[in-house]
Amino acid sequence: MFEAHMSVPTVSVITTQNRGQTPEEVAARCVEKIVEVSENAHPALRDQAIAYRDAVQQVVTLYMKEAIKSDRTTVYNAIKDAGQPSLAEAIRRI
Repeated sequence: MFEAHMSVPTVSVITTQNRGQTPEEVAARCVEKIVEVSENAHPALRDQAIAYRDAVQQVVTLYMKEAIKSDRTTVYNAIKDAGQPSLAEAIRRI
């Protein structure tokens, strides 16, 4: 017999005021989806899972920062190539 189990997804909303989200904030949201730590797990396993989650968050944050730098370089070059070197330089300094 075939049984289908449906779960209702949890939706959360995170807002900021007068800024976008930082790489750390986005990485934390990402890691929440990748690593789930059960409250009912054996304490030793839970501690290990928390340490793993923290390590994954550090790696995701690092690569997000690298992606941002790379994108800024792409934007800088596109604006400079479009004949706006002073605007490109202003963006590079952000």
